[in-house]
Amino acid sequence: MRPRINFLLTTMLLASFLMFDQSNAQISLPKLISDGMVLQRDVKLTIWGWASSGEKVEIDFLNKKYSSVTDKNGNWSITIPKLKSGGPFDMVIKGKNEIVIKNILIGDVWVCGGQSNMQTNMERIRDLYESEVSSASNEKIRQFIVPQKYDFNQPRKDISGGNWISVSPSTIQNFSGVAYFFAKKLFERYGVPIGLINTAIGGTPAEAWVSEETLKNFPTHLEILNEFKNEKFVNEIISNNEKISREWISNLNKIDLGYASQRDDSLDFFENINNWGEINIPGFWDEQGVGKINGSVWFIKSFAVPKSMLGKELKLYLGRIVDSDSTFINSKFVGSVSYQYPPRKYKIPAGLLHEENNEIVVRVVNNIGRGGFIKDKPYYITDGEQKLDLSGEWKYKVGAIVNPHPPTITVHYKPTGLYNGMVAPLFNYSIKGVIWYQGESNTGKAIEYQSLMPALINDWRKNWKNKNLPFLYVQLPNFMETNSEPVESQWAELRDAQLKTLSVPNTGMAVAIDLGEWNDIHPFNKKDVGERLALAAQKIAYSNKKIVHSGPIYKSMKINDNSVILSFENVGSGLMTKDGKELKYFAIAGEDGKYVWASAKIENNKVIVWNDEVKNPKFVRYAWANNPEGANLYNKEGLPASPFQAGK
Repeated sequence: MRPRINFLLTTMLLASFLMFDQSNAQISLPKLISDGMVLQRDVKLTIWGWASSGEKVEIDFLNKKYSSVTDKNGNWSITIPKLKSGGPFDMVIKGKNEIVIKNILIGDVWVCGGQSNMQTNMERIRDLYESEVSSASNEKIRQFIVPQKYDFNQPRKDISGGNWISVSPSTIQNFSGVAYFFAKKLFERYGVPIGLINTAIGGTPAEAWVSEETLKNFPTHLEILNEFKNEKFVNEIISNNEKISREWISNLNKIDLGYASQRDDSLDFFENINNWGEINIPGFWDEQGVGKINGSVWFIKSFAVPKSMLGKELKLYLGRIVDSDSTFINSKFVGSVSYQYPPRKYKIPAGLLHEENNEIVVRVVNNIGRGGFIKDKPYYITDGEQKLDLSGEWKYKVGAIVNPHPPTITVHYKPTGLYNGMVAPLFNYSIKGVIWYQGESNTGKAIEYQSLMPALINDWRKNWKNKNLPFLYVQLPNFMETNSEPVESQWAELRDAQLKTLSVPNTGMAVAIDLGEWNDIHPFNKKDVGERLALAAQKIAYSNKKIVHSGPIYKSMKINDNSVILSFENVGSGLMTKDGKELKYFAIAGEDGKYVWASAKIENNKVIVWNDEVKNPKFVRYAWANNPEGANLYNKEGLPASPFQAGK
């Protein structure tokens, strides 16, 4: 009997402990419902959270009280009637404990989704908007950054952290550039508080942001999701990724002669620098005799400094480098970036430089493909007024040659993971709409994207319980080198898929074909992008019927003998060429589908396209290229026409 009695006593004690623990559970709230939050105006609001089973929860807000009782699992939610914009206000939530949420604003809340061009913050583009960054201050524009978190098995109830931050000179650097300029323009127009929920992650494809239910229409992605539901499988991938990278880097560092000379003074890697090879920077090194190598290359340049720049803290610009760099000046480490995309901007401490015989040393590690310094980027030292040019001749020496970095699997790019971890927890929070900047990671799958993006939009609308939720997105900008002849282009195909997404009701598209940079997948001009999204918002979300919110959008075509007559929507005050010259980047094809450049002219707000060599035209393309630099069809409101193909 003794063992049984002890077992019963233990069980009773444990049960009483659990009952005691539950009865004393504290009210807890999702991370979004916190100090500084912006609540959506003019809609019913849900405030929700968790407490003990059967506990009464009361909200005191704007001199009114609302209450509810938790269900058996401790969940509770309270509906608050529609509110007008205003604030700041405080909210008191009471149960067995009391929580006071301070500094609440009521205005418009926008979810900001996508990949790195939505993530790109004001600090990264600061050089283009220095005065904006240094003087930014607006208590009524606030951002909440959703931390990166994936889950392949189920939608999460809450995000893992974050807080609401308002715009100030000390915080603006962390605001999404696109989202900030979007919010600023809307605030200027309507004067209501703007809340930005930033849930974007660099490099992510669209399928990472849709639900498992939606993936049932995309069986290939659903199969991948089912594979990644196995936590052991995922952990093995992560462990293997870490092992691959660790071993590759360790081996590189081990055999790098430049590194070895730092460990052993008897080695002469840095002796007789005059005997090193010569190379012009910027440029890829396989173009200049270094060879198509993976591994490390060391670069050195000697330079003098004007007396007027001495004794100051200076800034070093080293453009963009493929892939990673470690940079030293006069033997002092000044900075490093571990991958190719961010601009290199390093501080040079005051007093480090002298008038003559300064030396900059850059170790570049190339993982795979072509290594080098990206052209048409800044390479100089500056005090803010003077610039010391660093482009031109440098010395170089190969440190190590290794095999390319083996491929790894980026787990959080896989289907549904980010939807479960970073979108699903937001659905109870009422919003005005969504702005979206994504697509780079889906180039090559444009046909799928034509159905995937509408599915994503409908997925989000269903879960936000708003079938008309405004969804505004950015069409991919111009990128990469230009072509002298008409070509096929995966980026153009993806833009065309984005154009077709406008068939989904209550969507708007910001055309960015003139806002890119040939040498940077993250172009700096985020102000025009944000403001074009704000134009779309005024039309779609704020019902401004008079505003011209977009550039010309292809509508229809008519063949007239040997020419094609094109009609457009959103002509505004009329069609024009931006530079006042002849229309560029129109191509025409006959039945064979072989495109050649075409002449084009504007007539009665239509575009007439022809080429005397094409007697029976069937197809027309405009700005159909990775980088259709010089495409110049606009409306008189100054907004560019979207690229398109007609006849297919």
